[in-house]
Amino acid sequence: MDGYSKGKISMKKVLVVDNHPVMLKLMTRLLEKEGHRVLTAIDGLSALDVLETYIPDVIFIDLIMPNISGEKLCPIIRRMPRVKDAHLVILSGIAAEGELDFIELGADACIAKGPFKTMSKHVLASLSKSGLNSTAGLPGEILGLETINSKNIARELLSIKRHLETILESMSEGILELVPEGRIVYANPIAISLIGKSEERLLSSNFARLFSEPDQQRIQGMLDAIGNGPQTTPNNAPVILNGKQLSLTVVPVQYAGTKRIIILNDVTEQKRMEAQLLHAQKMKAIGTLAGGIAHDFNNLLAGIQGNVSLLLLKLDNADTYSERLRRIEKQVQSGSELTAQLLGYARKGRYDFKPIDLNQLLKETSDTFGRTKKEITIHRQLAEDLWPIEADQGQIEQVLLNLYINAWQAMTDGGDLFLRTMNTTNEKMKGKLYDPIPGNYILLNVIDTGEGMDKKTQDRIFDPFFTTKEMGRGTGLGLASVYGIIKSHNGYIDSDSEKGRGTVFTIYFPASEKEVIKEEKKQSEEIIEASETVLLVDDEGEIVDVSAELLNFMGYNVLSARNGKEAIEVYEKNKDDINIVILDMIMPGMSGGEVYDRMKMIDPHVKVLLSSGYSKDGQAAEILKRGCNGFLQKPFGIKHLSQGIREVLEAV
Repeated sequence: MDGYSKGKISMKKVLVVDNHPVMLKLMTRLLEKEGHRVLTAIDGLSALDVLETYIPDVIFIDLIMPNISGEKLCPIIRRMPRVKDAHLVILSGIAAEGELDFIELGADACIAKGPFKTMSKHVLASLSKSGLNSTAGLPGEILGLETINSKNIARELLSIKRHLETILESMSEGILELVPEGRIVYANPIAISLIGKSEERLLSSNFARLFSEPDQQRIQGMLDAIGNGPQTTPNNAPVILNGKQLSLTVVPVQYAGTKRIIILNDVTEQKRMEAQLLHAQKMKAIGTLAGGIAHDFNNLLAGIQGNVSLLLLKLDNADTYSERLRRIEKQVQSGSELTAQLLGYARKGRYDFKPIDLNQLLKETSDTFGRTKKEITIHRQLAEDLWPIEADQGQIEQVLLNLYINAWQAMTDGGDLFLRTMNTTNEKMKGKLYDPIPGNYILLNVIDTGEGMDKKTQDRIFDPFFTTKEMGRGTGLGLASVYGIIKSHNGYIDSDSEKGRGTVFTIYFPASEKEVIKEEKKQSEEIIEASETVLLVDDEGEIVDVSAELLNFMGYNVLSARNGKEAIEVYEKNKDDINIVILDMIMPGMSGGEVYDRMKMIDPHVKVLLSSGYSKDGQAAEILKRGCNGFLQKPFGIKHLSQGIREVLEAV
């Protein structure tokens, strides 16, 4: 047996690594027959697990295996101190193909896989040479090449191909291979799915031409620039294909000349979420600004309204200036309505939530609107079994009126206005910029046959002060307040329009399980004479002065403070005499909420009427929940002031 003698060699510890069970069985039988101890492993990963507790003298390693090939395993073993001196022998069915330098890999010998009878001679000869620091043949010589056949080579190459295809087909990215002229020669299943063409139609087609302009030019530029290294689309500029947004990376294939690998990722959902976040951040920022403007403007109007009220009290109704003052009062009211729209957009509007019948509200408001706009034909398609919504009726009326007016202004020569309602669920609200809260919803469509809008206009219609109308014909607050009110009702609104083809507004309100209760509106009360003591707290000097005069006129004794610290001091000294505190919510230094909490500590029974240029929702609502007794919206006249105070003082 080529000078090999069983009696001349000691037993060796052997590890055989091969993914073919038959080869493992043959090698084990051969080596154990010769008196050696044999352990086996089915791949490189399993071999490393075995080597944690087993130190072999000789390791036979198959070159082609899954889970770490022999080509990768040899250098790893050579870096392991415990087994770095083991005799490594590569077993290869494709040794005749390519240029295999097994010595560079760290192996001591390489045996070509062939007929096992011939191969076994080389295996045993390699064992006899182990431990002698020499190769089993000439340096770099592969043993058994004379017996290798094409069938073995083909089998090994097929194994490699199947392994790589399994990896590529399991990837979550789309993978394409392009030849130099840009034609596709390979596509994995994900790529086929993303592109939306069968493999038969996709292969041989030009990759760049799958896209429309200008993406086609961008992609061709990336392919042409591959000499500068991998090319990737910017994060903020994906390419579009079949309605999907795709990120694209072009990688040169170093060993294949000018071939390219394309990696595709579907970023549609990611971009939708990014757009949703940016939209929410934009609306929040504009809402904060709008709310601040409305608050400051209401404070100005409060001063004007107070002075007008005082003058009207001192003038006879027949006086020449009385009518002019009432006109000013109407203008103040108009200004207050504008700020109410701003506060609606900022989601700081005045809300009184109750279950209401949206269909009934649509009938009443559209009938009223239709009587004044005869050139508009109104069509109603209202679901008979519509669920109630929990809402502030006055605010929803404002939403509907603003949408009617918007439609009327878009139909300069008359047209049709369609109102539709139906029950729906969040599961049917697909493809939106938002993720609706799970549950039942009421769907409202307001559709006009007007001039429509282009994409640029649609992107801004809910921005406050944005208007396409000429100067003096619109404030740009109508749709802004619609957006804010709907958001404050936990609803959603979309618009769909095209120039020359009308506009569709789609609104979703959360459905309510409560029953609708009809209530009669309270009649306004007259000014009531009084004698109690009021502590008036406001950082606006003009508001303090004019409000104090109004209170004095009604008979109240007035103490005043211009900031929170001063208010606490005045209250501590006079708490036994003060019957009610009128407290501004927004003040520098110490806010109204903090002042209220401090006063409650001094006297748990203190009665406080909160006042603000903002309104009842939001921060004011939080203070009211803590026990504050009432709320007074600026600007207010003497009647509202009188009613607000009496409601607090006379409450049980």
